[in-house]
Amino acid sequence: MRLTDFRELVHGEFGVARGDALLTDHTLPALGGRTGAQAIEGGVEPRKVWRALCAEFDVPRVRW
Repeated sequence: MRLTDFRELVHGEFGVARGDALLTDHTLPALGGRTGAQAIEGGVEPRKVWRALCAEFDVPRVRW
């Protein structure tokens, strides 16, 4: 998954402001307690970050 596609999914699901805040402020246990932005910066694939966000916020699996 490209980073642009990832950001489109995040913004589409959570809205621009909330999506950006979730990426920079919310730590995800599935990513070792890092934020989504930290995980991506550290080399984690955007798809894995997307799935961690979806699981954390109960996004229906059909949108994963």
